[in-house]
Amino acid sequence: MLSDDPASGRDDGHRHVLHLPVTATDQDQALRFAYALARSLALVPGVEVAGATVSAEDAQHVRRWVFCDRIMADRRRCRARADHDGPCDPER
Repeated sequence: MLSDDPASGRDDGHRHVLHLPVTATDQDQALRFAYALARSLALVPGVEVAGATVSAEDAQHVRRWVFCDRIMADRRRCRARADHDGPCDPER
């Protein structure tokens, strides 16, 4: 998060996390929606796509990862879906 003066370009060390509840009728639908939403926001500064998770409404402390998020040899992260088949790929 930038300081109070956006023109300064300085990071004041304070960050805030946005929580945006979206409901879906089942886990697969929630995972598909979260994947599509995260990918569509991937170019927005501050959006951490790899941190996307899904949980049941009554068990929000139990989260399922949307993306694999393994770190590749070149330090980029795998952007395939969690539990994907085949090798990891930072370009997916």
